Amino acid sequence: MNKYEAEFSNVVRAFRKRHMGKGPSQVRTTFCKNWAICELEGNLSPIEKFIATAEDGKQMLRSARTEMVKEIYKKNYPYELEELLGTKFITVFVDIDIEDDKGMSIFVFDQDIEDKFKM
Repeated sequence: MNKYEAEFSNVVRAFRKRHMGKGPSQVRTTFCKNWAICELEGNLSPIEKFIATAEDGKQMLRSARTEMVKEIYKKNYPYELEELLGTKFITVFVDIDIEDDKGMSIFVFDQDIEDKFKM
């Protein structure tokens, strides 16, 4: 992970903590063309882990988590990501595995950030 990918990871962690109350414990980012692919671990709060033990809890949490994260980026535009990369944010794709407490977020930008930030 180069320094820009590491800084992107830090910004994503801080953004999630600020807007969701808890950020992931670990974020690893890889730039690929115009995508920033983030692997996120330690996303769930203690109460969410408890909810996941209920019969329908895992599916309910997965749906809530994926839709909620997308909505947060719509309502709280991530200007700090654009400032870091010097490119326009287009959208984010989100998924999470509740059992493993691991998630993926793919941020799409209007420029090839992989080429722009090659070391």
